[in-house]
Amino acid sequence: MEPFALTVALPIFSLIALFCLPSRIANRRAKLVRNLVTTVVGVECLFALSLTVGLAVKGVPSQSIKLIEVWRHLGLNLDVYVDGAASLMLMLVSFVGFVVSRFSIRFLDGERMQGRYFRWLGFTIGAVSLMVVAGNLLLFVLAWVATSFGLHQLLLHYRHRGAAHRAAWTKFAISRCGDALLIGALVLTYNAFGTFELTELFSRARDLATSASQVTASHVAIGWLLVLGAVTKSAQFPFHTWLPDTMETPTPVSALMHAGIVNAGGYLIIRMSPLVALAPTAMIGLAVIGAFTACFAGVVMMTQTSVKRSLAYSTIAQMGFMMLQCGCGAFSAAMLHILAHSLYKAHAFLGSGSVVSQALATTGAKSPQPSPRLSLAYLLGAAAISAFAHAAVSSAFDVNVVTKPGGVVLALVVCLASTTWGWRLLSVGEVTTMLLGMAGISGLCLAYTAGYLAISHWLQATTSPVAIPPTPRFVLLAIALAFCALFSLHLVVIRRVRPNWLNSLRAHAANGFYIDTVYRRLFIPLARS
Repeated sequence: MEPFALTVALPIFSLIALFCLPSRIANRRAKLVRNLVTTVVGVECLFALSLTVGLAVKGVPSQSIKLIEVWRHLGLNLDVYVDGAASLMLMLVSFVGFVVSRFSIRFLDGERMQGRYFRWLGFTIGAVSLMVVAGNLLLFVLAWVATSFGLHQLLLHYRHRGAAHRAAWTKFAISRCGDALLIGALVLTYNAFGTFELTELFSRARDLATSASQVTASHVAIGWLLVLGAVTKSAQFPFHTWLPDTMETPTPVSALMHAGIVNAGGYLIIRMSPLVALAPTAMIGLAVIGAFTACFAGVVMMTQTSVKRSLAYSTIAQMGFMMLQCGCGAFSAAMLHILAHSLYKAHAFLGSGSVVSQALATTGAKSPQPSPRLSLAYLLGAAAISAFAHAAVSSAFDVNVVTKPGGVVLALVVCLASTTWGWRLLSVGEVTTMLLGMAGISGLCLAYTAGYLAISHWLQATTSPVAIPPTPRFVLLAIALAFCALFSLHLVVIRRVRPNWLNSLRAHAANGFYIDTVYRRLFIPLARS
Protein backbone atom coordinates (compact mmCIF):
# COMPACT_ATOMS: atom_id res chain seq x y z
CA MET A 1 0.00 0.00 0.00
CA GLU A 2 2.96 2.32 0.57
CA PRO A 3 3.83 2.71 -3.16
CA PHE A 4 0.17 3.51 -3.85
CA ALA A 5 0.14 6.27 -1.24
CA LEU A 6 3.42 7.75 -2.43
CA THR A 7 2.13 7.73 -6.01
CA VAL A 8 -1.03 9.57 -4.96
CA ALA A 9 1.03 12.15 -3.07
CA LEU A 10 3.07 13.16 -6.13
CA PRO A 11 0.28 14.89 -8.12
CA ILE A 12 -1.06 16.48 -4.92
CA PHE A 13 2.21 18.24 -4.13
CA SER A 14 2.68 19.07 -7.81
CA LEU A 15 -0.61 21.00 -7.74
CA ILE A 16 0.27 22.75 -4.49
CA ALA A 17 3.58 23.83 -6.05
CA LEU A 18 1.59 26.05 -8.43
CA PHE A 19 1.51 28.54 -5.55
CA CYS A 20 5.07 29.47 -6.52
CA LEU A 21 4.08 30.31 -10.10
CA PRO A 22 3.57 34.08 -10.56
CA SER A 23 0.22 35.05 -12.08
CA ARG A 24 1.97 37.16 -14.70
CA ILE A 25 3.83 34.14 -16.08
CA ALA A 26 0.72 31.95 -15.77
CA ASN A 27 -1.32 34.40 -17.86
CA ARG A 28 1.43 34.54 -20.46
CA ARG A 29 1.50 30.73 -20.71
CA ALA A 30 -2.22 30.17 -20.12
CA LYS A 31 -2.59 27.23 -22.50
CA LEU A 32 0.38 25.42 -20.97
CA VAL A 33 -0.86 26.02 -17.42
CA ARG A 34 -4.41 24.87 -18.11
CA ASN A 35 -3.21 21.71 -19.87
CA LEU A 36 -0.77 21.00 -17.05
CA VAL A 37 -3.41 21.41 -14.34
CA THR A 38 -5.97 19.30 -16.20
CA THR A 39 -3.44 16.53 -16.85
CA VAL A 40 -2.13 16.40 -13.28
CA VAL A 41 -5.65 16.37 -11.81
CA GLY A 42 -6.61 13.61 -14.24
CA VAL A 43 -3.57 11.58 -13.18
CA GLU A 44 -4.49 12.11 -9.54
CA CYS A 45 -7.99 10.86 -10.30
CA LEU A 46 -6.61 7.69 -11.90
CA PHE A 47 -4.26 7.10 -8.97
CA ALA A 48 -7.10 7.64 -6.49
CA LEU A 49 -9.24 5.16 -8.41
CA SER A 50 -6.38 2.65 -8.37
CA LEU A 51 -5.97 3.15 -4.63
CA THR A 52 -9.68 2.59 -4.01
CA VAL A 53 -9.76 -0.51 -6.19
CA GLY A 54 -6.64 -1.79 -4.44
CA LEU A 55 -8.30 -1.42 -1.05
CA ALA A 56 -11.45 -3.10 -2.36
CA VAL A 57 -9.55 -6.07 -3.81
CA LYS A 58 -7.40 -6.44 -0.73
CA GLY A 59 -10.42 -6.04 1.49
CA VAL A 60 -11.11 -3.42 4.11
CA PRO A 61 -10.17 -5.06 7.43
CA SER A 62 -10.99 -3.68 10.83
CA GLN A 63 -7.60 -1.95 10.85
CA SER A 64 -7.57 -0.60 7.31
CA ILE A 65 -5.34 2.39 8.12
CA LYS A 66 -1.90 2.69 6.62
CA LEU A 67 0.40 5.52 7.76
CA ILE A 68 3.25 6.45 5.41
CA GLU A 69 6.02 8.80 6.40
CA VAL A 70 6.82 10.96 3.38
CA TRP A 71 9.13 13.60 4.82
CA ARG A 72 10.73 14.42 8.18
CA HIS A 73 12.12 17.90 8.82
CA LEU A 74 12.57 19.77 12.09
CA GLY A 75 10.63 17.07 13.90
CA LEU A 76 7.54 17.45 11.69
CA ASN A 77 6.22 14.35 10.01
CA LEU A 78 4.51 14.77 6.67
CA ASP A 79 2.28 11.73 6.56
CA VAL A 80 -0.26 10.29 4.17
CA TYR A 81 -3.16 8.60 5.91
CA VAL A 82 -4.87 6.00 3.74
CA ASP A 83 -8.13 4.33 4.70
CA GLY A 84 -11.66 3.91 3.39
CA ALA A 85 -12.79 7.49 4.02
CA ALA A 86 -9.64 9.01 2.52
CA SER A 87 -9.79 6.87 -0.62
CA LEU A 88 -13.46 7.69 -1.29
CA MET A 89 -13.04 11.41 -0.68
CA LEU A 90 -9.83 11.61 -2.70
CA MET A 91 -11.51 9.89 -5.64
CA LEU A 92 -14.48 12.27 -5.34
CA VAL A 93 -12.35 15.44 -5.10
CA SER A 94 -10.05 14.48 -7.96
CA PHE A 95 -12.94 13.41 -10.21
CA VAL A 96 -14.92 16.60 -9.62
CA GLY A 97 -11.71 18.60 -9.97
CA PHE A 98 -10.94 16.97 -13.31
CA VAL A 99 -14.45 17.62 -14.65
CA VAL A 100 -14.29 21.25 -13.48
CA SER A 101 -10.85 21.69 -15.06
CA ARG A 102 -12.06 20.34 -18.39
CA PHE A 103 -15.18 22.50 -18.25
CA SER A 104 -13.13 25.59 -17.39
CA ILE A 105 -11.02 25.29 -20.55
CA ARG A 106 -13.99 26.14 -22.75
CA PHE A 107 -15.72 28.36 -20.19
CA LEU A 108 -12.74 30.73 -19.75
CA ASP A 109 -11.27 30.42 -23.22
CA GLY A 110 -9.86 33.76 -24.33
CA GLU A 111 -10.00 35.49 -20.95
CA ARG A 112 -7.00 37.60 -20.03
CA MET A 113 -6.67 36.14 -16.52
CA GLN A 114 -7.15 32.52 -17.57
CA GLY A 115 -3.66 31.48 -16.49
CA ARG A 116 -4.11 32.93 -13.01
CA TYR A 117 -7.44 31.13 -12.71
CA PHE A 118 -5.95 27.72 -13.51
CA ARG A 119 -3.02 28.40 -11.20
CA TRP A 120 -5.34 28.87 -8.22
CA LEU A 121 -7.72 26.13 -9.37
CA GLY A 122 -4.90 23.60 -9.36
CA PHE A 123 -3.60 24.86 -6.01
CA THR A 124 -7.06 24.63 -4.43
CA ILE A 125 -7.67 21.09 -5.69
CA GLY A 126 -4.24 20.08 -4.41
CA ALA A 127 -4.91 21.65 -0.99
CA VAL A 128 -8.26 19.87 -0.65
CA SER A 129 -6.64 16.57 -1.67
CA LEU A 130 -3.87 17.07 0.90
CA MET A 131 -6.45 17.74 3.59
CA VAL A 132 -8.20 14.49 2.68
CA VAL A 133 -5.07 12.33 3.03
CA ALA A 134 -3.33 14.27 5.82
CA GLY A 135 -1.81 11.89 8.36
CA ASN A 136 -1.60 14.28 11.28
CA LEU A 137 -3.76 17.04 12.66
CA LEU A 138 -1.20 19.79 12.06
CA LEU A 139 -0.95 18.98 8.35
CA PHE A 140 -4.75 18.75 8.20
CA VAL A 141 -5.09 22.28 9.61
CA LEU A 142 -2.44 23.67 7.25
CA ALA A 143 -4.24 22.13 4.26
CA TRP A 144 -7.55 23.46 5.63
CA VAL A 145 -6.19 27.01 5.71
CA ALA A 146 -4.56 26.60 2.28
CA THR A 147 -7.89 25.46 0.82
CA SER A 148 -9.60 28.57 2.15
CA PHE A 149 -6.84 30.79 0.76
CA GLY A 150 -7.05 29.20 -2.69
CA LEU A 151 -10.84 29.50 -2.77
CA HIS A 152 -10.55 33.17 -1.79
CA GLN A 153 -8.37 33.81 -4.84
CA LEU A 154 -10.87 32.03 -7.10
CA LEU A 155 -13.76 34.04 -5.68
CA LEU A 156 -11.83 37.20 -6.58
CA HIS A 157 -11.32 36.14 -10.20
CA TYR A 158 -13.68 38.93 -11.29
CA ARG A 159 -12.40 41.33 -8.67
CA HIS A 160 -13.82 44.33 -10.54
CA ARG A 161 -17.34 43.16 -9.65
CA GLY A 162 -18.51 44.66 -6.38
CA ALA A 163 -20.69 41.69 -5.42
CA ALA A 164 -17.83 39.25 -5.97
CA HIS A 165 -15.50 41.39 -3.88
CA ARG A 166 -18.01 41.69 -1.03
CA ALA A 167 -18.83 37.96 -0.96
CA ALA A 168 -15.16 36.97 -1.06
CA TRP A 169 -14.25 39.14 1.91
CA THR A 170 -17.29 38.01 3.89
CA LYS A 171 -16.17 34.44 3.28
CA PHE A 172 -12.63 35.44 4.25
CA ALA A 173 -13.77 36.83 7.62
CA ILE A 174 -15.92 33.78 8.42
CA SER A 175 -13.13 31.41 7.37
CA ARG A 176 -10.67 33.12 9.68
CA CYS A 177 -13.08 32.49 12.55
CA GLY A 178 -13.18 28.83 11.59
CA ASP A 179 -9.39 28.71 11.32
CA ALA A 180 -9.06 30.17 14.82
CA LEU A 181 -11.41 27.52 16.20
CA LEU A 182 -9.50 24.73 14.49
CA ILE A 183 -6.14 26.08 15.67
CA GLY A 184 -7.56 26.17 19.19
CA ALA A 185 -8.53 22.51 18.83
CA LEU A 186 -5.02 21.80 17.53
CA VAL A 187 -3.37 23.36 20.60
CA LEU A 188 -5.69 21.63 23.07
CA THR A 189 -5.23 18.31 21.29
CA TYR A 190 -1.45 18.48 21.62
CA ASN A 191 -1.74 19.49 25.29
CA ALA A 192 -4.16 16.65 26.02
CA PHE A 193 -2.59 13.87 23.93
CA GLY A 194 0.99 15.02 23.29
CA THR A 195 0.87 14.18 19.58
CA PHE A 196 -0.60 15.26 16.26
CA GLU A 197 -0.47 11.80 14.61
CA LEU A 198 -3.95 10.54 13.78
CA THR A 199 -3.21 6.89 14.52
CA GLU A 200 -2.00 7.73 18.02
CA LEU A 201 -4.85 10.17 18.62
CA PHE A 202 -7.48 7.63 17.64
CA SER A 203 -5.84 4.89 19.71
CA ARG A 204 -5.80 7.08 22.81
CA ALA A 205 -9.37 8.22 22.16
CA ARG A 206 -10.39 4.57 22.10
CA ASP A 207 -8.70 4.02 25.45
CA LEU A 208 -10.37 7.11 26.93
CA ALA A 209 -13.79 5.96 25.77
CA THR A 210 -13.56 2.83 27.91
CA SER A 211 -13.65 4.96 31.05
CA ALA A 212 -15.85 8.04 31.06
CA SER A 213 -14.15 9.29 34.23
CA GLN A 214 -10.94 9.88 32.27
CA VAL A 215 -12.62 12.28 29.83
CA THR A 216 -11.74 15.80 30.97
CA ALA A 217 -13.00 19.26 30.12
CA SER A 218 -10.15 19.59 27.60
CA HIS A 219 -11.46 16.62 25.63
CA VAL A 220 -14.96 18.10 25.60
CA ALA A 221 -13.56 21.47 24.51
CA ILE A 222 -11.69 19.77 21.65
CA GLY A 223 -14.96 18.24 20.44
CA TRP A 224 -16.77 21.58 20.57
CA LEU A 225 -13.99 23.43 18.74
CA LEU A 226 -13.92 20.80 15.99
CA VAL A 227 -17.71 21.00 15.65
CA LEU A 228 -17.77 24.79 15.49
CA GLY A 229 -14.90 24.80 13.00
CA ALA A 230 -16.85 22.39 10.79
CA VAL A 231 -19.97 24.55 11.10
CA THR A 232 -18.17 27.61 9.73
CA LYS A 233 -16.68 25.68 6.81
CA SER A 234 -19.91 23.99 5.71
CA ALA A 235 -21.99 27.19 5.67
CA GLN A 236 -24.20 26.39 8.64
CA PHE A 237 -26.45 28.99 10.23
CA PRO A 238 -25.47 31.73 11.00
CA PHE A 239 -22.25 31.38 8.96
CA HIS A 240 -24.06 30.67 5.69
CA THR A 241 -24.54 34.16 4.27
CA TRP A 242 -21.45 34.17 2.05
CA LEU A 243 -22.46 31.13 0.00
CA PRO A 244 -25.53 32.55 -1.84
CA ASP A 245 -23.61 35.75 -2.60
CA THR A 246 -20.77 34.01 -4.47
CA MET A 247 -22.68 33.90 -7.75
CA GLU A 248 -20.36 36.42 -9.44
CA THR A 249 -17.57 33.88 -9.53
CA PRO A 250 -17.13 31.67 -12.64
CA THR A 251 -19.61 28.80 -12.75
CA PRO A 252 -16.88 26.11 -12.57
CA VAL A 253 -15.72 27.63 -9.27
CA SER A 254 -19.28 27.38 -7.96
CA ALA A 255 -19.37 23.73 -9.00
CA LEU A 256 -16.07 22.98 -7.24
CA MET A 257 -17.10 24.92 -4.16
CA HIS A 258 -20.55 23.37 -3.77
CA ALA A 259 -19.52 19.86 -4.80
CA GLY A 260 -16.22 19.65 -2.95
CA ILE A 261 -14.91 22.39 -0.70
CA VAL A 262 -18.08 23.02 1.30
CA ASN A 263 -18.05 19.31 2.27
CA ALA A 264 -14.83 19.86 4.23
CA GLY A 265 -16.74 20.44 7.46
CA GLY A 266 -18.52 17.11 7.20
CA TYR A 267 -15.28 15.33 6.34
CA LEU A 268 -13.63 16.94 9.38
CA ILE A 269 -16.30 15.47 11.66
CA ILE A 270 -16.11 12.04 10.01
CA ARG A 271 -12.32 11.97 10.07
CA MET A 272 -12.07 13.21 13.68
CA SER A 273 -15.12 11.27 14.89
CA PRO A 274 -13.14 9.40 17.59
CA LEU A 275 -12.28 12.76 19.17
CA VAL A 276 -15.68 14.38 18.61
CA ALA A 277 -17.44 11.36 20.12
CA LEU A 278 -15.73 12.12 23.43
CA ALA A 279 -17.97 15.22 23.68
CA PRO A 280 -21.61 14.03 23.46
CA THR A 281 -22.90 17.55 24.09
CA ALA A 282 -20.99 18.78 21.04
CA MET A 283 -22.61 16.11 18.89
CA ILE A 284 -26.06 17.06 20.18
CA GLY A 285 -25.30 20.70 19.40
CA LEU A 286 -24.16 19.73 15.92
CA ALA A 287 -27.39 17.81 15.30
CA VAL A 288 -29.49 20.79 16.41
CA ILE A 289 -27.50 23.26 14.29
CA GLY A 290 -27.70 20.98 11.26
CA ALA A 291 -31.44 20.41 11.59
CA PHE A 292 -32.17 24.12 12.03
CA THR A 293 -29.95 25.02 9.06
CA ALA A 294 -31.63 22.41 6.86
CA CYS A 295 -35.12 23.70 7.67
CA PHE A 296 -34.12 27.37 7.47
CA ALA A 297 -32.39 26.99 4.10
CA GLY A 298 -35.20 24.79 2.81
CA VAL A 299 -37.72 27.57 3.43
CA VAL A 300 -35.52 30.23 1.83
CA MET A 301 -34.74 28.01 -1.16
CA MET A 302 -38.42 27.76 -2.10
CA THR A 303 -38.61 31.54 -2.60
CA GLN A 304 -35.54 32.12 -4.78
CA THR A 305 -36.03 33.16 -8.41
CA SER A 306 -32.37 32.80 -9.44
CA VAL A 307 -31.28 29.29 -10.45
CA LYS A 308 -27.82 29.62 -8.89
CA ARG A 309 -29.08 31.19 -5.64
CA SER A 310 -31.65 28.43 -5.35
CA LEU A 311 -28.86 25.88 -5.77
CA ALA A 312 -26.81 27.73 -3.15
CA TYR A 313 -29.56 27.48 -0.54
CA SER A 314 -30.08 23.88 -1.58
CA THR A 315 -26.42 23.26 -0.74
CA ILE A 316 -26.84 24.94 2.66
CA ALA A 317 -29.87 22.75 3.40
CA GLN A 318 -28.08 19.60 2.27
CA MET A 319 -25.03 20.44 4.37
CA GLY A 320 -27.37 20.98 7.31
CA PHE A 321 -28.86 17.53 6.84
CA MET A 322 -25.35 16.07 6.58
CA MET A 323 -24.41 17.77 9.88
CA LEU A 324 -27.57 16.35 11.42
CA GLN A 325 -26.44 12.89 10.36
CA CYS A 326 -22.98 13.47 11.85
CA GLY A 327 -24.47 14.83 15.07
CA CYS A 328 -26.61 11.71 15.43
CA GLY A 329 -23.54 9.52 14.89
CA ALA A 330 -24.69 8.28 11.46
CA PHE A 331 -21.27 8.81 9.88
CA SER A 332 -21.79 6.24 7.12
CA ALA A 333 -25.02 7.93 6.06
CA ALA A 334 -23.22 11.28 6.11
CA MET A 335 -20.46 9.97 3.84
CA LEU A 336 -23.03 8.56 1.41
CA HIS A 337 -24.76 11.94 1.48
CA ILE A 338 -21.48 13.73 0.67
CA LEU A 339 -20.81 11.49 -2.33
CA ALA A 340 -24.33 11.70 -3.77
CA HIS A 341 -24.78 15.42 -3.16
CA SER A 342 -21.38 16.32 -4.59
CA LEU A 343 -21.99 14.55 -7.88
CA TYR A 344 -25.49 15.99 -8.18
CA LYS A 345 -24.45 19.55 -7.34
CA ALA A 346 -21.48 19.51 -9.73
CA HIS A 347 -23.83 18.45 -12.53
CA ALA A 348 -26.45 21.02 -11.49
CA PHE A 349 -24.05 23.97 -11.55
CA LEU A 350 -22.20 22.98 -14.70
CA GLY A 351 -25.54 22.47 -16.44
CA SER A 352 -27.24 25.56 -14.99
CA GLY A 353 -26.80 27.47 -18.25
CA SER A 354 -29.22 25.16 -20.06
CA VAL A 355 -31.94 25.11 -17.39
CA VAL A 356 -34.10 27.75 -19.12
CA SER A 357 -33.82 26.03 -22.51
CA GLN A 358 -34.73 22.67 -20.99
CA ALA A 359 -37.71 24.18 -19.18
CA LEU A 360 -39.00 25.78 -22.38
CA ALA A 361 -38.50 22.54 -24.30
CA THR A 362 -40.54 20.54 -21.79
CA THR A 363 -43.28 23.12 -21.20
CA GLY A 364 -46.68 21.93 -22.22
CA ALA A 365 -50.27 22.05 -21.14
CA LYS A 366 -50.63 21.91 -17.37
CA SER A 367 -52.38 18.89 -15.96
CA PRO A 368 -55.70 19.65 -14.30
CA GLN A 369 -55.31 19.96 -10.55
CA PRO A 370 -57.13 17.16 -8.71
CA SER A 371 -59.83 17.97 -6.21
CA PRO A 372 -58.77 18.47 -2.57
CA ARG A 373 -60.10 15.05 -1.57
CA LEU A 374 -58.41 13.30 -4.46
CA SER A 375 -55.20 15.22 -3.79
CA LEU A 376 -55.28 14.09 -0.16
CA ALA A 377 -55.85 10.51 -1.30
CA TYR A 378 -52.82 10.73 -3.59
CA LEU A 379 -50.75 12.15 -0.72
CA LEU A 380 -51.74 9.37 1.66
CA GLY A 381 -51.10 6.81 -1.06
CA ALA A 382 -47.63 8.19 -1.74
CA ALA A 383 -46.87 8.18 1.99
CA ALA A 384 -48.04 4.58 2.32
CA ILE A 385 -46.00 3.45 -0.69
CA SER A 386 -42.93 5.24 0.61
CA ALA A 387 -43.24 3.82 4.13
CA PHE A 388 -43.89 0.30 2.83
CA ALA A 389 -40.98 0.45 0.38
CA HIS A 390 -38.56 1.63 3.06
CA ALA A 391 -39.77 -0.98 5.54
CA ALA A 392 -39.60 -3.79 2.98
CA VAL A 393 -36.12 -2.91 1.77
CA SER A 394 -34.82 -2.45 5.33
CA SER A 395 -36.26 -5.82 6.30
CA ALA A 396 -34.77 -7.49 3.22
CA PHE A 397 -31.30 -6.15 4.09
CA ASP A 398 -31.78 -6.82 7.82
CA VAL A 399 -31.43 -3.13 8.70
CA ASN A 400 -33.14 -2.07 11.93
CA VAL A 401 -33.51 1.72 11.84
CA VAL A 402 -34.47 1.76 15.52
CA THR A 403 -31.02 0.57 16.58
CA LYS A 404 -29.11 2.79 14.14
CA PRO A 405 -27.85 6.18 15.40
CA GLY A 406 -30.64 8.66 14.63
CA GLY A 407 -32.18 6.01 12.40
CA VAL A 408 -35.84 6.83 13.07
CA VAL A 409 -35.49 10.57 12.37
CA LEU A 410 -33.33 10.06 9.29
CA ALA A 411 -35.72 7.42 7.93
CA LEU A 412 -38.60 9.84 8.51
CA VAL A 413 -36.85 12.57 6.51
CA VAL A 414 -36.15 10.18 3.63
CA CYS A 415 -39.78 9.01 3.67
CA LEU A 416 -41.04 12.60 3.60
CA ALA A 417 -38.80 13.40 0.64
CA SER A 418 -39.89 10.36 -1.35
CA THR A 419 -43.53 11.03 -0.43
CA THR A 420 -43.34 14.50 -1.99
CA TRP A 421 -41.88 13.09 -5.19
CA GLY A 422 -44.40 10.23 -5.31
CA TRP A 423 -47.34 12.57 -4.64
CA ARG A 424 -46.43 14.71 -7.64
CA LEU A 425 -46.29 11.65 -9.89
CA LEU A 426 -49.54 10.21 -8.60
CA SER A 427 -51.29 13.57 -9.02
CA VAL A 428 -50.75 13.36 -12.78
CA GLY A 429 -53.53 10.78 -12.79
CA GLU A 430 -52.06 8.53 -15.49
CA VAL A 431 -51.66 4.84 -14.72
CA THR A 432 -48.27 4.57 -16.41
CA THR A 433 -46.90 7.52 -14.47
CA MET A 434 -48.26 6.09 -11.22
CA LEU A 435 -46.58 2.74 -11.85
CA LEU A 436 -43.32 4.46 -12.72
CA GLY A 437 -43.61 6.50 -9.53
CA MET A 438 -44.06 3.42 -7.36
CA ALA A 439 -41.17 1.68 -9.10
CA GLY A 440 -39.03 4.79 -8.71
CA ILE A 441 -39.68 5.02 -4.96
CA SER A 442 -38.84 1.34 -4.52
CA GLY A 443 -35.69 1.69 -6.60
CA LEU A 444 -34.63 4.76 -4.62
CA CYS A 445 -35.07 2.91 -1.33
CA LEU A 446 -33.12 -0.06 -2.66
CA ALA A 447 -30.26 2.07 -3.96
CA TYR A 448 -30.04 4.11 -0.76
CA THR A 449 -30.01 1.09 1.53
CA ALA A 450 -27.47 -0.80 -0.58
CA GLY A 451 -25.25 2.28 -0.75
CA TYR A 452 -25.53 2.81 2.99
CA LEU A 453 -24.50 -0.77 3.75
CA ALA A 454 -21.58 -0.59 1.33
CA ILE A 455 -20.32 2.66 2.84
CA SER A 456 -20.79 1.28 6.37
CA HIS A 457 -18.59 -1.69 5.51
CA TRP A 458 -16.04 0.56 3.83
CA LEU A 459 -15.81 2.92 6.80
CA GLN A 460 -15.95 0.37 9.60
CA ALA A 461 -12.35 1.13 10.65
CA THR A 462 -12.56 4.87 9.97
CA THR A 463 -15.36 6.26 12.10
CA SER A 464 -15.52 6.39 15.87
CA PRO A 465 -14.56 3.09 17.51
CA VAL A 466 -16.40 4.10 20.67
CA ALA A 467 -20.04 3.69 21.55
CA ILE A 468 -21.77 7.00 20.84
CA PRO A 469 -24.44 7.97 23.40
CA PRO A 470 -27.86 8.14 21.74
CA THR A 471 -29.25 11.57 21.00
CA PRO A 472 -31.83 12.56 23.65
CA ARG A 473 -35.37 11.68 22.64
CA PHE A 474 -36.72 15.19 23.12
CA VAL A 475 -34.08 16.49 20.69
CA LEU A 476 -34.98 13.86 18.11
CA LEU A 477 -38.69 14.63 18.59
CA ALA A 478 -38.11 18.35 18.06
CA ILE A 479 -36.07 17.65 14.92
CA ALA A 480 -38.76 15.31 13.58
CA LEU A 481 -41.48 17.92 14.18
CA ALA A 482 -39.37 20.56 12.43
CA PHE A 483 -39.03 18.45 9.29
CA CYS A 484 -42.73 17.58 9.37
CA ALA A 485 -43.49 21.31 9.53
CA LEU A 486 -41.18 21.93 6.57
CA PHE A 487 -42.92 19.14 4.66
CA SER A 488 -46.34 20.66 5.41
CA LEU A 489 -45.15 24.11 4.33
CA HIS A 490 -43.90 22.66 1.06
CA LEU A 491 -47.29 21.10 0.39
CA VAL A 492 -48.97 24.46 0.96
CA VAL A 493 -46.48 26.29 -1.28
CA ILE A 494 -46.97 24.06 -4.31
CA ARG A 495 -50.75 24.53 -4.21
CA ARG A 496 -52.14 27.08 -6.66
CA VAL A 497 -54.33 28.70 -4.01
CA ARG A 498 -52.19 30.13 -1.22
CA PRO A 499 -53.23 31.83 2.04
CA ASN A 500 -52.34 35.45 2.75
CA TRP A 501 -49.94 34.63 5.57
CA LEU A 502 -47.83 32.70 3.09
CA ASN A 503 -47.23 35.82 1.01
CA SER A 504 -45.88 37.64 4.07
CA LEU A 505 -43.62 34.72 4.91
CA ARG A 506 -42.42 34.59 1.32
CA ALA A 507 -41.33 38.24 1.41
CA HIS A 508 -39.14 37.64 4.45
CA ALA A 509 -37.82 34.28 3.25
CA ALA A 510 -36.88 35.66 -0.17
CA ASN A 511 -34.48 38.01 1.63
CA GLY A 512 -32.99 35.24 3.73
CA PHE A 513 -34.76 36.63 6.81
CA TYR A 514 -32.29 39.54 6.58
CA ILE A 515 -29.35 37.66 8.09
CA ASP A 516 -27.18 38.90 5.22
CA THR A 517 -28.07 42.51 6.07
CA VAL A 518 -26.67 42.07 9.56
CA TYR A 519 -23.42 40.66 8.16
CA ARG A 520 -23.05 43.51 5.72
CA ARG A 521 -23.35 46.05 8.50
CA LEU A 522 -20.75 44.15 10.49
CA PHE A 523 -18.15 43.20 7.88
CA ILE A 524 -18.27 45.93 5.23
CA PRO A 525 -17.12 48.67 7.64
CA LEU A 526 -14.46 46.27 8.89
CA ALA A 527 -13.26 45.57 5.33
CA ARG A 528 -13.19 49.28 4.49
CA SER A 529 -11.14 50.02 7.59
